[in-house]
Amino acid sequence: MSSHRSFLLYPFALVYRLVTDFRNFLYNTGILPSHEFAVPVISVGNLTVGGTGKTPHTEYLAGLLQKQFGVAILSRGYKRNSKGFRIVTAASTAGEAGDEPLQTARKYPGVIVAVDRSRKNGIRKIMQQFPETEVILLDDAFQHRQITPGLSILLSNCGRLMTRDHMLPYGNLREKISNMRRADVIIITKSPLGMLPMQKRLIVKEIAKAPYQHLFFTTVRYGTPQPLGSGSTLPPPDFSAPDRTGILLVTGIANPDPLKEFIQTLASEVIHLKYPDHCRFREKDIAAMGESFKRLVSPAKYIITTEKDAVRLGGLAGITDITNSPYPPVYYIPIDIDFLYDSKNDFNKLITDYVRKNKRDNRISEI
Repeated sequence: MSSHRSFLLYPFALVYRLVTDFRNFLYNTGILPSHEFAVPVISVGNLTVGGTGKTPHTEYLAGLLQKQFGVAILSRGYKRNSKGFRIVTAASTAGEAGDEPLQTARKYPGVIVAVDRSRKNGIRKIMQQFPETEVILLDDAFQHRQITPGLSILLSNCGRLMTRDHMLPYGNLREKISNMRRADVIIITKSPLGMLPMQKRLIVKEIAKAPYQHLFFTTVRYGTPQPLGSGSTLPPPDFSAPDRTGILLVTGIANPDPLKEFIQTLASEVIHLKYPDHCRFREKDIAAMGESFKRLVSPAKYIITTEKDAVRLGGLAGITDITNSPYPPVYYIPIDIDFLYDSKNDFNKLITDYVRKNKRDNRISEI
């Protein structure tokens, strides 16, 4: 998201703040009810629009908790064309489920993944259909005040700290910065791997967490590129000679800059096709990718996309013809998160202890 916006938008930001302040006042005073559930509920969200890494962190929690508990993930299913409550499976489409829930369902087949615009209704449906569920993860639900989570995790991009932002539409804040006090855990995401202790201290001071809040720093780790499409026998790409490698990078995410910087370490020739976040790729986009791929002159050339974009691209028939080959060199790069300053075990214990202490025999009558 751009930080350079017209000052003419500032008055609208003031109005937006008044609206969100009033809404939060209604929930804080109990005029609007906020529902609690018997099952442990962990919310993952942010104060800003996009680019903080909600899905990788939600998936990290799912991977951590599924070893000991029955886990379900509930998301809105942004930009899906279906309505109401829906269980997401590996056989679902991005149109039915949304790209991020579908990505998660395919990566974690042992985890229940569901979508519903109403988180309250979604939790009830999950517990009715899967009463063995022991913990529910809410993806992008910090502003969803109809639910009071047992544990609230707030994310902030290290390169665009929420404390330095402004209200929409002048900036990217969904609500004023003081509302970060609702969070139990604050995670500074996408931190540089080599962050100096002085940088950390400055951020800790700027965030100024409350005594009851926990603060962690995470970084992104890029995995081995995987071929697009299930059952593909495409060999892994060879990046041993960057000066002889060309890459067409295709992204439809909020902030592709860190990925582009990483890609530029793998190839000397990089063409970047940048699309809006959650973009629904169409035939004309496939044609543009084909033309851009032809422009690469390196002996070895590949098409690289993100894991989230791969979910949408994989469903397009034209993708297999993009390079005039039945097996086009199209790959996606999976990402994972890692904790800085040897704090991973502390975070894991915090999460598992919360679920273990609050887990109970779930009965439909309780919800």
